[in-house]
Amino acid sequence: MSDLPTPQFPYGSSTGETARDARDTRNESANPAPVKRKTPRPVEKVDLNNLPDLLTISEVSGLLRVSPLTIKRWGKRGKLPAIRINSRGDRRYKKQAVLWMLGMTENE
Repeated sequence: MSDLPTPQFPYGSSTGETARDARDTRNESANPAPVKRKTPRPVEKVDLNNLPDLLTISEVSGLLRVSPLTIKRWGKRGKLPAIRINSRGDRRYKKQAVLWMLGMTENE
């Protein structure tokens, strides 16, 4: 039986060496590559005094400080009804409804 070859394990040996130990040949003192993180989109500033009668999703989300996706969800639930314009079905929101959600009333 001494003529049989020693079994070769694909990840390390039978002595408890892990797969990472067998593969890891890099220098441990080297710094790993930095993780690229997404930077948040800047909040669009909207002047309350010069608002148009119909607001876009980005203008409303900037005023209410929520995601544009949240604004779309509120429209589907009826919390903030949307007006659909043009053939693409772009959403616009009435200024009075947005100001009402902010707890403000428009002085006319």
